[in-house]
Amino acid sequence: MGVVGRYPVGSRVVGAVVAGLLLFGSFPPRPFWFLAPVGVAVLTLVVRGEGKLRGGFGYGVIAGLGFFLPLLPWTGIYVGPVPWLALSAVCAVYVGLFGMLARLLGRLRGWPVWVALAWVTAEWVRSSFPFGGFPWGRLAFGQADGWFLPLAMVGGAPLVGFAVALTGTGAAALVGRLFVRWRVLTDGRDPAAGRRTAEAEPASAEEALEVVEKAQLSGGSRVGIFAAAATLAIMPITGVILRTALPAPDVGDRMITVAAIQGSVPRLGLDFNEQRRAVLDNHVRRTEELARAVAAGAAKQPDVVIWPENSSDIDPLRNADARQLISRASEEIKAPILVGAVLVNSDRTTTNSVMVWNGAAGPADRHDKKIIQPFGEYLPMRSFFRLFSEYADRAGYFVPGDGDGTVRANGIDIGVATCYEVAFDRAFRDSMRAGAQLLTVPTNNATFGDSEMTYQQMAMSRVRAVEHGRALVVAATSGVSAIITADGAVQQQTPLFVPAALVAELPLRDNTTLATRFGPLPEYLSVILTGAAVVAALLARRRARGADATTPDALAKPLG
Repeated sequence: MGVVGRYPVGSRVVGAVVAGLLLFGSFPPRPFWFLAPVGVAVLTLVVRGEGKLRGGFGYGVIAGLGFFLPLLPWTGIYVGPVPWLALSAVCAVYVGLFGMLARLLGRLRGWPVWVALAWVTAEWVRSSFPFGGFPWGRLAFGQADGWFLPLAMVGGAPLVGFAVALTGTGAAALVGRLFVRWRVLTDGRDPAAGRRTAEAEPASAEEALEVVEKAQLSGGSRVGIFAAAATLAIMPITGVILRTALPAPDVGDRMITVAAIQGSVPRLGLDFNEQRRAVLDNHVRRTEELARAVAAGAAKQPDVVIWPENSSDIDPLRNADARQLISRASEEIKAPILVGAVLVNSDRTTTNSVMVWNGAAGPADRHDKKIIQPFGEYLPMRSFFRLFSEYADRAGYFVPGDGDGTVRANGIDIGVATCYEVAFDRAFRDSMRAGAQLLTVPTNNATFGDSEMTYQQMAMSRVRAVEHGRALVVAATSGVSAIITADGAVQQQTPLFVPAALVAELPLRDNTTLATRFGPLPEYLSVILTGAAVVAALLARRRARGADATTPDALAKPLG
């Protein structure tokens, strides 16, 4: 305590960095989900308290850098550190926003709830602005193995994030209560006589406030400590109880057999597209191998086969050779294939599409990726960003689609969120409104090398499976591909960088979860409540300043 007292700013800076690292440590592939509420608790203790709002913002930014810098290095693997550092810095600003809000709202009654809502609001802003937002690193996406995951079926990722944040702010409140009580017990009594010594009239307003706090704690400390402990415990306990309500992996309206193909790529990196024929050949070859296994009775006949994003970057609608290969693979496996393809439009723009391919009959239903990735699939303000990186011109010219996020294959309604889309709440919401019975995430992670990105993305898929009560199939070009059941469990998964095929029996469901029915309402409610709390806190600060200005001491001060 002496070090903290002597170096308050330095101690808070260290605390902010530790908080950010704890948040990072809670994300896959590490299984330490429980570090997230600890990180929120440490950050809350750092930013809460008296002082200017910009101090809370600054400490929040430091924590954000401690979080996002180690979380996002995969964004710069093949393009240099500038995009990674820039993206991490921008994301850290939103944690700074949380720090400022936490400092403002931290004086309100029931502040742990308001501060937790502020975290959800900051995540909503980051997931929305600018350029459509960047939701990577939301608290919910680190909880696929944790106690909080079942809450996703009630309120989706926003409720999971709120639960983690509330557990953290509750822990911070409990630590604060226990610390103040310890101060009362050690400083508020005469060590020699064992009697209270705070009966003299206080010499300053600060001493008066301390006396009031001690008096409150001596009479009601147990109630306050109990309330803080209850706030800490309520969400984890609720999550554990709700786990029993998750659907069983094999319960549904009917069972189907699904295959996911991972053809792998010749080599990793941005130039894998230059070998697009080899990528297509790999997926055709692995599908034909599965067809032979089915014919030999070694594998079940699939009702539908799912290929990854970019499995055919040769447009099969324009290229007869690619069309023939895909048709042959579909005929041999005797099932429609969902093919991830790059399609060239008449104006030379491109769409990142998933097409249903029915053997010799060719293409049928299709999903054009609606949420396209800025600085990858397209580049906003291209001429400006070209000044900072020679890789600017390697960004694509993709345009977003406008469908409902669902394709129909062999009588099955399949919701599709292509790669980056899975991070956004609205992607599968559209699919569910269109009647999706099964979900899939075709993805291409070859451009991110041997990084943590693929595991971070798979955790998002697990949250989405629970959120909507659907089995989910991840098909990745180079891994990790996975079969995820509606309770968020990974039933099967592939290793990285090897050709593989997953075959699983999965249930189709038509019922919907509360999260699906509520849609964005939990998040909107969090934002509205945070806004109301901010107004209340600003009015309280204004009244306090007005009261200070009219005190006898203030009026006695000379003008000028």
